[in-house]
Amino acid sequence: MGSLHHEEADLVTKVCEIYHKISKLETLKPSTDVNTLFTELVTTCIPPSSINITTLPQTIQETRSKLIRLCGEAEGHLEAHFSTLLASYPNPLNHLDVFPYYYNYLKLSQLEFDILIRHYSTHDQPDVVVPKHVAFVGSGPLPLTSIVLASYHLKEASFHNYDIDHSANTMASRLISSDDDLSKRMFFHTMDIMEVTDGLKEYDVVFLAALVGMDIDEKVKVIKHLAKYMAPGAVLMLRSAHGARAFLYPVVNPEDLQGFEVL
Repeated sequence: MGSLHHEEADLVTKVCEIYHKISKLETLKPSTDVNTLFTELVTTCIPPSSINITTLPQTIQETRSKLIRLCGEAEGHLEAHFSTLLASYPNPLNHLDVFPYYYNYLKLSQLEFDILIRHYSTHDQPDVVVPKHVAFVGSGPLPLTSIVLASYHLKEASFHNYDIDHSANTMASRLISSDDDLSKRMFFHTMDIMEVTDGLKEYDVVFLAALVGMDIDEKVKVIKHLAKYMAPGAVLMLRSAHGARAFLYPVVNPEDLQGFEVL
């Protein structure tokens, strides 16, 4: 790490130290130790940083890949924990703010909606300015992006949530089953999106969760599949990471989006 600036070297050292502590945990389910370590990791990686992940040594790259997978596993456990908690309420959607990152989702969904509407149009129906059919790939047990978009932004659209984990879909469906509106517009499919072909043509917009495809090769395979089967003119929305946040999530570059026009 001799070529790194002092601050970047300190950052990498700290991230690696946290990784080694996390990797020794018996479980990544929410607990005091798990919460403390991941809070420390996020606090370390979230501030703006000029670090270029691609220039790091191979050993650090391997640590980063392992860390992203651990983050994905921990995020799944965290969402399952709070989904179960929310399902204990008569009206779960009235209590979404018990999830500690709920307000982050509100901000992110507003940002993504603004970007979507800025670029969305239909060629055959120019008067249609908002999508009617939305898919979310990798929705998980706590599909907050779908819920927030359906509740506040796309109030007439149908949302089809795909996840390969049946138990995640079961937990997610319990959250909206008591809501008169969302229970009619939100659907859950237990499928590998790589096995969905012509069905993808039904959607105006497809959201791809950050942790679908835990490394770039896996993610590119999914992106190529979507490019092959999505309807012409449909929009793919996905999230990437920059700077030190790339220790938490996979990075998607424009050249990874073969088959799509980058907006």
